[in-house]
Amino acid sequence: MLFTPTAQAIWATQLSRFCQHLEATRGLRFGGTPSERYGALHAWSVTELAEFWAAVAEFFDIAWRKPPALVLDHPEMPGAAWFVGGELNYAEHALRAAHGVAVVSLSEAGERREVSYAELRVLVARCRASLKHLGVGLGDRVAAYLPNALEAVVAFMATASLGAIWSSCPPEFGVASVLDRFRQIEPKVLIAVDGYRYGGKWFDRRAEVEQIHQQLPGVVSLIRLGEGGQVD
Repeated sequence: MLFTPTAQAIWATQLSRFCQHLEATRGLRFGGTPSERYGALHAWSVTELAEFWAAVAEFFDIAWRKPPALVLDHPEMPGAAWFVGGELNYAEHALRAAHGVAVVSLSEAGERREVSYAELRVLVARCRASLKHLGVGLGDRVAAYLPNALEAVVAFMATASLGAIWSSCPPEFGVASVLDRFRQIEPKVLIAVDGYRYGGKWFDRRAEVEQIHQQLPGVVSLIRLGEGGQVD
């Protein structure tokens, strides 16, 4: 045995808090040892599917834009339909924390940057306004040729906030691989980086970006990011 949590630590977990929530709101009882409590919860979750997932949505305070008419329809697989008629926005939930660090970014050169939730909301709002100005709306597609960096997080959140669909490829991918993915979704906007750093070297991808752009006729706007995230 490498580690055994204390009773206090177990009681403070989200799982224990969820059990307490069920006991308070639904009259369920999950007594016994921690493993017995977990077993009882698991058994209930797989026998009362709709009730379990309704409780999960309630416990995590899901902010429905449009409440679902039904939690589960046609429970057999395939064909199960969850939260029928419900509408929500992922970005709204991801950005609603009041305080704390939202993103820790570490560059190839070792530069560390921490972005708070307040700062992230501002960055996402600015990007959202730009995308909306370019005509991005519900159901449109935004494609990104970006590294795993803060800019990608911001652009993704901004896209999701508008109800648009996001797809991305890292800049290490070649033109053919990127086109194989992006042609399927016919993006309206393409966000691409001029290049990336790896092993201390700069890899210029401007030629690849031009080829990708030219072969995606549905793209009405190309947003290019230079080194450091500045918009070209």
